[in-house]
Amino acid sequence: MHEDLIAHLHDLSAGFGALDARRMFGGHGVYRDGTMIGLLSDETLYLKTDEQTLPRFQTAGCSPFMYARRGETVPTSYWTVPEEAMESPQEMRPWLALAWEAALRKAAKKPAKKRAAKKGAKKVAKKKPRA
Repeated sequence: MHEDLIAHLHDLSAGFGALDARRMFGGHGVYRDGTMIGLLSDETLYLKTDEQTLPRFQTAGCSPFMYARRGETVPTSYWTVPEEAMESPQEMRPWLALAWEAALRKAAKKPAKKRAAKKGAKKVAKKKPRA
């Protein structure tokens, strides 16, 4: 199912950098250097947007990933790419770059204490108990 799309995405990301796809919630998260830049759901690629990149996606006629919560449809910050981007690495590269930049900005906005606490929690979880 997603495996063909993941293989195609690896081809499309040539020259951009290695991407990794990890299973999540019935789809896959798309990561670059451990940072989530996109998701795959229902055989569709959605890329991360923010207030700076969203207008480019909207102008290109892209649409958001939506999910249902408590009977309500909720849009996310992940948007489709133009059809032509799914056809060539040259067309895809700018969209991947926009998603990467948006994901990096989001990561930079996280409070330093929260990031440090998460890192510390991971380190504690990795320690082996002493006998």
